[in-house]
Amino acid sequence: MSKRVLTTESGAPVADNQNSATAGVGGPLLLQDQHLLEKLARFNRERIPERVVHARGSGAYGYFEVTDDVTDYTYADFLNSVGKRTEVFLRFSTVADNLGGADAVRDPRGFALKFYTEEGNYDLVGNNTPVFFIKDPLKFPDFIHSQKRDPFTGKQEPENVWDFWAHAPEATHQITWLMGDRGIPASYRHMNGYGSHTYQWTNDKGEAFFVKYHFKTNQGIRSLSAEQGAELAGKDPNSHQTDLLQAIERGINPSWTVHVQLMPAADAADYRFNPFDLTKVWPHKDYPLQRVGRLVLDRNPDNVFAEVEQAAFSPNNFVPGIGPSPDKMLQGRLFAYADAHRYRLGVNHTQLAVNSPKATAANNYGRDGAMATNAYARAHKNYEPNSFDGPAETGRPLAAPLAINGHTGTHEAPAHTKDDDFFQAGELYRLMSEDEKGRLVANIAGGLSQVSRDDIVEKNLAHFHAADADYGKRVEEAVRALRED
Repeated sequence: MSKRVLTTESGAPVADNQNSATAGVGGPLLLQDQHLLEKLARFNRERIPERVVHARGSGAYGYFEVTDDVTDYTYADFLNSVGKRTEVFLRFSTVADNLGGADAVRDPRGFALKFYTEEGNYDLVGNNTPVFFIKDPLKFPDFIHSQKRDPFTGKQEPENVWDFWAHAPEATHQITWLMGDRGIPASYRHMNGYGSHTYQWTNDKGEAFFVKYHFKTNQGIRSLSAEQGAELAGKDPNSHQTDLLQAIERGINPSWTVHVQLMPAADAADYRFNPFDLTKVWPHKDYPLQRVGRLVLDRNPDNVFAEVEQAAFSPNNFVPGIGPSPDKMLQGRLFAYADAHRYRLGVNHTQLAVNSPKATAANNYGRDGAMATNAYARAHKNYEPNSFDGPAETGRPLAAPLAINGHTGTHEAPAHTKDDDFFQAGELYRLMSEDEKGRLVANIAGGLSQVSRDDIVEKNLAHFHAADADYGKRVEEAVRALRED
């Protein structure tokens, strides 16, 4: 059987792929060598701008299967019957470091899930923590700048990290999560995932419910100590990618049981704290977990760049029966994620295989732009409405309307009885065993003790004291001991 002929990108056969064309034997290269120029130019452009956050990622395909009836709460088609399966793609990631960073580091993990439903793609973009550091997207660029590499030193600086947190008391809850035992997962398979934000479900009667998603790992929670994480990151920076890839290749398919918390929309206004505050969780005693289904990963991507690096998730990709809530951070992400993909991948990134619908087709009037691959028959119209049987709107909103009142302008969140920034951090601390508290305090003190300015240290210590007296006392003693050494 003859081999296929190597060609240029225009299809012309390549005579020699080992030697560049020169002006005589050993002479300078010729500008007319199209194959060389095309090959080098493509190589220079093989990498797109990396994500500003969540740059380092791994992913896999699988399915979501409904196990429990939730049709009383949402008319979303992919949730309409027990046993129904929907293909999914899940991307895990670290947050702060660059594309070449190590996996086994102390950092939140992205948990971005794309459902390829029959009504279009539904993206659920969350983390492995149920809360986050801030509650308003206006602060997000500043927060990320403080966590990324310093422009002068080229590395993450504890002074920057803790200085921002000193001015963000609402971060105390997430800091307690991050610096605790779950701050370094042993693998992507051995951690939970959360939608983190509050979303809205609407049933076929038009009744609205606010919802939080929980993905409970069926492999069990496993985490690494700071020492174990540092050792593993040095031995195998790709440890989590390797673990996920090899597990699925061996047929050990990781899975998660999917639960939701559901709050009738009418409860939100009078709840004891703002239910749309991303720095807080809903206590399970108020809104118990209700099982929905299971998530299984069973297929690795064939090409990491094409399917993981170019995977684009956006929280504004909803399907009928599911919509947003007034969560400020979610509202900001509705714009920011899609805009980031338009910058990184181009306006036609939704036509890439990993991002395009699989159980249905995209029918719209978007045309042209770089890398447009959607071909349309001659004389198809690119405007709406039209008289030529083009796609038209359904007239049915994705979710129930939200009642809005008041004046435009910048506002603090609406007042609730327990809207302080510390009580849930204290509750989380008090749930920990003595050994867990000891490791948490050591992890915090290890970073905070490196800060040179006393006022930054004192502001952070005040946050821990406000969360719990014992918590603050232990952190203060540990920091002072390390700074005296």
